[in-house]
Amino acid sequence: MAADSEPESEVFEITDFTTASEWERFISKVEEVLNDWKLIGISSGKPLEMGIYTTGIWEEKSDEISFADFRFSITHHYLVQEASDKDGKEELVEDALPLSMQDLLCMNNDFPPRAHCLVRWYGLREFLVIAPAANNDAVLSESKCNLLLSSISIALGNTGCQVPLFVQIHHKWRRMYVGECQGPGVRTDFEMVHLRKVPNQYTHLSGLLDIFKSKIGCPLTPLPPVSIAIRLTYVLQDWQQYFWPQQPPDIDALIGGEVGGLEFGKLPFGACEDPISELHLATTWPHLTEGIIVDNDVYSDLDPIQAPQWSVRVRKADNPQCLLGDFLTEFFKLCRRKESTDEILGRSTFEEDGKEVADITHALSKLTEPAPVPIHKLSVTNMVHSAKKKIRKHRGVDDSPLNNEVLNTIMLFLFPDAADKLTDGSEARPSTSRNNPLPESEEYNIYSQFKSAPSDSLTYKLALCLCMINFYHGGVKGVAHLWQEFVVEMRRRWEKNDLIPGLANGPPDLRCCLLHQKLQMLNCCIERKKARDEGKKAYTSDCSPSGSSGDTGKAVDRSGGDYQKETEKERGEVGKSWESWSDSEEEFFECLSDTEELKGNGQENGKKGGTKEGSKESANLKPEGRLHPHGKLTLLHPGEPLYIPVTQEPAPMTEDLLEEQSEVLAKLGTSAEGAHLRARMQSACLLSDMESFKAANPGCCLEDFVRWYSPRDYIEEEVVDEEGNRVLKGELSARMKIPSNMWVEAWETAKPVPARRQRRLFDDTREAEKVLHYLAIQKPADLARHLLPCVIHASVLKVKEEETLEDIASVKKIIKQIISHSSKVLRFPNPEDKKLEEIIAQIMSAEAIIARARSLKAKFAIEKCDQEEEKEDLERFVNCLLEQPEVSVIGAGRGPAGSIIHKLFVNAQRMTESSDEVATMTSLDEELKRSGSSDERRLNLGAVADFPPPAGRELILRITVPRPAPYSKPLPQRMYSVITKEDFRLAGAFSADTTFF
Repeated sequence: MAADSEPESEVFEITDFTTASEWERFISKVEEVLNDWKLIGISSGKPLEMGIYTTGIWEEKSDEISFADFRFSITHHYLVQEASDKDGKEELVEDALPLSMQDLLCMNNDFPPRAHCLVRWYGLREFLVIAPAANNDAVLSESKCNLLLSSISIALGNTGCQVPLFVQIHHKWRRMYVGECQGPGVRTDFEMVHLRKVPNQYTHLSGLLDIFKSKIGCPLTPLPPVSIAIRLTYVLQDWQQYFWPQQPPDIDALIGGEVGGLEFGKLPFGACEDPISELHLATTWPHLTEGIIVDNDVYSDLDPIQAPQWSVRVRKADNPQCLLGDFLTEFFKLCRRKESTDEILGRSTFEEDGKEVADITHALSKLTEPAPVPIHKLSVTNMVHSAKKKIRKHRGVDDSPLNNEVLNTIMLFLFPDAADKLTDGSEARPSTSRNNPLPESEEYNIYSQFKSAPSDSLTYKLALCLCMINFYHGGVKGVAHLWQEFVVEMRRRWEKNDLIPGLANGPPDLRCCLLHQKLQMLNCCIERKKARDEGKKAYTSDCSPSGSSGDTGKAVDRSGGDYQKETEKERGEVGKSWESWSDSEEEFFECLSDTEELKGNGQENGKKGGTKEGSKESANLKPEGRLHPHGKLTLLHPGEPLYIPVTQEPAPMTEDLLEEQSEVLAKLGTSAEGAHLRARMQSACLLSDMESFKAANPGCCLEDFVRWYSPRDYIEEEVVDEEGNRVLKGELSARMKIPSNMWVEAWETAKPVPARRQRRLFDDTREAEKVLHYLAIQKPADLARHLLPCVIHASVLKVKEEETLEDIASVKKIIKQIISHSSKVLRFPNPEDKKLEEIIAQIMSAEAIIARARSLKAKFAIEKCDQEEEKEDLERFVNCLLEQPEVSVIGAGRGPAGSIIHKLFVNAQRMTESSDEVATMTSLDEELKRSGSSDERRLNLGAVADFPPPAGRELILRITVPRPAPYSKPLPQRMYSVITKEDFRLAGAFSADTTFF
């Protein structure tokens, strides 16, 4: 059976030739794409305007097709144009050439500076390209190339599409294309030649005309003249005859400590190298006719000075080294360091010999000795400070990254109150850089968007100093050294009650960076401590005479007026003198005087005896801690005036403390017990105010406190009493009547204690030690992260300052983008490195643009120009060079800009010809003032010496002749040629009549 089945299978093996092949499927897919993109039928459009290829909008859309398993991408490139009117369409229907054939002859857009290569070579406004989808794929064999050409020819014929269709062949870097365009009875073939070496016979116009005419093969004996457009490009690379205007910083002066204080508050700016590497001059003859000029291997009429059109483009140096960008980049590198300050400086804080350790323990033992030593000298912080001083004494001079002169200069810049002339911190605050913006200006308020610090603050100045130290003075070691000295200075100011300059009064500003908040917190602690210490001295001096008189009752029972004056004085102080003094276990206090003890005992007895009735309590207690009478309210039961008490200020908090507190409260959960505990934690300030109120108003009740503290929770209504009179009757609100609510519990718990005798809501000693510890443990990387917003803020202000001198529109746009981007990135903690790098790159690009503008202004001698009108023209020309890819020179070689460009080339040529002539080289100013016409200059200097050989030669040859027969329809023919040192390309578009041939 198996043997019989084999021949049967061979018999029924039939090839179905009706099935589409891979080639047919490929053609079908091309036709399908053309139909989907609606490219079938007659194309129409407006005549092209001058320069539209550069100023217009180009769009493209792509799709993917495959030939068997080989993938191609098909892309439609087109210039966006408004649709033409209907009348034009009707005219084009009959017998008009396709738009692409008309574009071949259009001279309005020859040599566009920025366009697709096929646009430059063929002048097309619309075309399709089929290319291998993968970058490493290529169509190399001639058979495959012919197969693709046949495919697109069939697809164009089947669909009636009049848009040129190209196929990319060979490797992509060669940019080799072949294509076809079909119209009614006409066809244009697009062909190309690409060689590495230029054939000698084709280096000039006469040789290219020969190849163009032979390719056309027109049978007409007297050929019509060929239209010619020529562009010669000259490159100027040698700028050595002009010094780069950027003045580099004086490194020796910086290292030697000769920099003034204001110098440390400035960031450097500008490029260290010329940001303009080359100048390309394109001299163009747009409308020439064959026979008018001669250009062969012996002689050429193409003198660039005589060219009717000049255009210039500048080649910018790739990533020029700029000072501000280097500062930012190096400072940002600190963020990635992982070493601690001690590891960087190569020592530990506790590396001391036994004698010094014994000195510290000896100092601690003095606490138990009865010797009358001032208590502030025995604080633990003071001893730590002394130990650090000894460590610094034993450190060698060679080990210090910063020498003393530089360090002293920086410390005086950061802390101007340390100078002899400025002894008060309040006097030191205005001494900031002259260039700082006013507080009302928009520039000043950028810090709130960047979450940095005000530009006149200590944090801002510290960031600039660290940035400069990192770049000029030892890198990360210098940063670690300065930071250590800064922390020691912060501790010294805390212990000596010296306010920190350059910080705004009040609680920490949450709009600023965390480090700035920490320094503000430390300043708050110093203010409270200073006020408390001054209050102690004042109270001791007030109490000592009364104690010696023996009349203790008078000393205790002060009159309300005298005490009110004292409290007014306390209220004027930021810390309310001695109001927050307490017997905190974390700080030493002097013993109370005898009068104070009597007073305290009397108060305690009063509390114990009056727990049941308010009237008894008021009889035993004397009012304390009154600020001033309310004026309108009286106590409900005694009817005495209600006094507003002196209260404690709420504790200032930084954002990390607020976040920590919110986490603790959130962890308590949503249970009833957790909610109760959360309410108790949040009512510490309420309890303190209640105790102050009770002390100032003996015999008061909860209703009295609510009327002053929360008037909305005391509801008053008019009622008629027994006698028929209308009277106001008040009661607590519904939420105050809830049993066991927090207000009632706090009122029952509160004791009549004035604010100055309460336990502090804000323990400045503990908070200051926490801040100092936080500062001490910061690594240089952490410090750089904290201060990077300030450095970016300073960089933006520097760029804005420099931009106002140049007035460059593109830089203004970049500055707005930087501010917008930075506001989003820096607002949140720990931004991503990639986003920070993007911000730094934007700042560097703005700096490079300004440096380029200054370089061009120096090269074109704008500042030395005497005529105002000519100066304005040159400034406009330089600004256009920065904004546009290519700028036309008004007046060509005879205009003001053209004459300067000519002299630049002349001087460069002279330098290259002979080094001996450099000393006698004519300066730019003398060249500009030289009299005589361009012809005289050519005779004197020689045309060859004025310009180097052209770096590029571009030619466009056009003609309209019948092909292939004399009786065929006259059709456009075009050939583009580009010749460079290592590249030779011919791109031809040759049309033929497919009806009469």
